[in-house]
Amino acid sequence: MGKRDWVVHSPSPGKVERIEAYFSGHGYEPHRHDTYAIGRTLSGVQSFRYRGAMRHSLPGGALVLHPDELHDGQAGTEEGFRYRMLYIDPVLIQQALGGKPLPFIAGGLSEDARLLRATESFMRAMECSLESLEEEDAIHDLAQALATVAGQPRGRRAFDYPAAERARAYIHDMRGASITMEELERVSGRERCSLSRDFRALFGTSPYRYVTMRRLDICRELLRAGSSLADAALAAGFYDQSHMTRHFARGFGLSPARWLGLLQPPLDCRIVQEARRTDR
Repeated sequence: MGKRDWVVHSPSPGKVERIEAYFSGHGYEPHRHDTYAIGRTLSGVQSFRYRGAMRHSLPGGALVLHPDELHDGQAGTEEGFRYRMLYIDPVLIQQALGGKPLPFIAGGLSEDARLLRATESFMRAMECSLESLEEEDAIHDLAQALATVAGQPRGRRAFDYPAAERARAYIHDMRGASITMEELERVSGRERCSLSRDFRALFGTSPYRYVTMRRLDICRELLRAGSSLADAALAAGFYDQSHMTRHFARGFGLSPARWLGLLQPPLDCRIVQEARRTDR
């Protein structure tokens, strides 16, 4: 693929989104997504600003970016950088941890062997699918590794995980439609201030941001299927194309058009496996 910037998605979506990408220089504008972004730099230096400081990821370590934390991305040298990343919904971490505050890895970088082992299943064989049970095991192992490496948060208090989960499920059921805080109070059985605090601690972002990111998920599905930007924006619940584009850039660090231009066809697992057999 030469020096052209590119992004390849794993061919099987599963529960965890996985990508491999290369950027020759500037990668992403500052943005926040509501998932964990956990990855490995494969070559070059992956530089990014995170929590007020410039960080540099080198091959051999792991990146662990917390949900809703502002960050960008660029090459630290003229070589560019290639990396693999998985985007994991905090809900999957919660299902393994049972309603605890989300683990936070200070600085966004780690060389802890426990985290590296826990991400191995996701990072290897990017071009091939994970079996369902293999993915479930890997998610559980990753959640436990995050919690162990992060340690216990300060100021522990009780959270109403079932109430927050009811609100989250309702947001998904609405598929991008407008939702009021009164509706979330009603379906969750929790008053708004407590619900908002719990939602942030348990799922990594506010209820409104969560709604917005679900709308952007719908947009990406429609754009991949060939929909126009304007039609995708309206179908996902945005006012118009410009409204969607602003939120898209804030959520992914790219405009929708640049995001589409970077996408490459997923690698075919059968072709890769045959090439490996031939190499032997």
